Amino acid sequence: MRTPTAFPTGRTLISVAAVSAALLATVATSAAVAQEPPTQVSAPALSGQTEAAPGALAERLIVGYKSGAAEASSNRAAEADATAKGKETGENVDFQRRLGTGAALVGLGDARSTTEVADVIAEFRADPQVSYVVPDRLNTPQADPNDTEYAKQWDLFESTAGMNVPAAWPTSTGSGVTVAVIDTGYVTHSDLAANIVAGYDFITDTAVSVDGDGRDSNPADPGDYYAANECGTGIGASNSSWHGTHVAGTIAAATNNSKGIAGIAHGAKISPLRVLGKCGGYDSDIIDAITWASGGTVSGVPANGNIAKVINMSLGGDGACTSATQSAITAAVNRGTTVVVAAGNDNDNVANHSPGNCNNVISVAATNRAGAKASYSNYGSLVDISAPGGQTSTGTANGIYSTLNSGTKTPSTESYAYYQGTSMATPHIAGLVALMKSANSSLTPAQIESAVKTNARALPGSCSGGCGAGLADAAKTVQAVSGSGGTTTGATFSSTAAVSVPDAGSAVESSIAVNGRSGNASSALQVGVDITHTFRGDLVLDLVAPDGSTYRLKAASTSDSGDDVKATYTVDASSETANGTWKLRVQDTAAQDTGTLNSWKLTF
Repeated sequence: MRTPTAFPTGRTLISVAAVSAALLATVATSAAVAQEPPTQVSAPALSGQTEAAPGALAERLIVGYKSGAAEASSNRAAEADATAKGKETGENVDFQRRLGTGAALVGLGDARSTTEVADVIAEFRADPQVSYVVPDRLNTPQADPNDTEYAKQWDLFESTAGMNVPAAWPTSTGSGVTVAVIDTGYVTHSDLAANIVAGYDFITDTAVSVDGDGRDSNPADPGDYYAANECGTGIGASNSSWHGTHVAGTIAAATNNSKGIAGIAHGAKISPLRVLGKCGGYDSDIIDAITWASGGTVSGVPANGNIAKVINMSLGGDGACTSATQSAITAAVNRGTTVVVAAGNDNDNVANHSPGNCNNVISVAATNRAGAKASYSNYGSLVDISAPGGQTSTGTANGIYSTLNSGTKTPSTESYAYYQGTSMATPHIAGLVALMKSANSSLTPAQIESAVKTNARALPGSCSGGCGAGLADAAKTVQAVSGSGGTTTGATFSSTAAVSVPDAGSAVESSIAVNGRSGNASSALQVGVDITHTFRGDLVLDLVAPDGSTYRLKAASTSDSGDDVKATYTVDASSETANGTWKLRVQDTAAQDTGTLNSWKLTF
């Protein structure tokens, strides 16, 4: 494998490692119906029985009525029963259809919490005419991908220190997302070819480019071999690394194609941008590649037809993040592109190494197969997240396995190999970002970073010096941003000051001051409301953003005669600045009932 080597510009080519992934086939919906005796069960006891799939609340219930009950044969009776139970629990429960077994399929309306679903289940189970009630569960094929080397990809699936990638695939494979790999370019590989789209060669210096010319539209990697002392006195010779191809395989190798490895975001596309050649690469070329990848204009370079929403930079050098590099990164992020960078392989504080110390990036440290910081990985408060980077010193198979080439100088036959490095950890996160962006295209870079951190799990092993929010968890993070589980939260802000709601009176408001957030609010901002009221149909609820924009949460309804409003509403507030004073506006629009706003909260 390749070790970090200094090159004349002062930058360093970060050492490499490999990755893999797995594919679950088509998702099918089916229901397993078992006879269950009618028992009175409290809602909390049902919390484990409210899911359609792990981390995803049931949207429907299957209700079996006892023989002889009117609801067992009459759709009208089943519909009336569902409506009645909805009224009792304060949810919009409705009869949807009759199953072939005679059971009723019942919708849960806008029930959004475990408690709300459990309340409805408990109401049905308390009915002596109900034989059983179970969630309409989501079933998926339980199969690993057929990629022949998948078993070597511990970094994707092992419970100790893997990134829990296979469980994310039923939700997203990265389809529709392009990832720009700013690296050594791409050497042809049949396990990657289907997911490669046009890129560019940004190397201007022919001594670095090796391919005999300057910038052009061909990002093919001719090899970055160099002889002893060619890249500096005392620096030994090194074979070609094919580094960019190894990184690209981790992100988006073809999957379920009966060969090789599986890519984390195997539905995504890779745009290879060549900036590293013999002895490394210049900041100027890297800056132009960042700009072009994210949709910016670079003089002399045609417009980019494959704008990337994710950039992977498994490269780095010593020193502070320069204003020039920071400017390019900030502009890319402002265009909506998430920039993922390697923390570096110096076992040093990342604050001393660029671009891992730049602002507006996701800086990635590397972990070993035990889930501890890899011995070489940089660390520090500027690290955002950790991901598997491997450690071959404890055994070659403990590295990251990915696509490569067997040529020692120039391209030869395609191959696979184990590498280690923060270069290998970084594409794990770039692949995860592609999964997230595919699952929810409205996510901003700030929301993506927040969700990656919030849904990470504690590092299984030790880390001295700071390894970010923990070990990234692909499944939990993807489920969070897609609305099927986990949490997209970076913080919750609440108000517990009670406010009286006057009968048929003027609107009242409660304020929450939000601070410490970056960028805009979420496209799935959660607004939790707890209001006591004797006729909730009288109430109108609005969320008021810091700039005065209003979002209707609940309208008045004369047919909604239930008590209280205890609900969580989802608001697309992605156009609003997160920081500032938010208000909940409540108005009672009819006479004879009063209430109190007990509390409310915002979860970003």
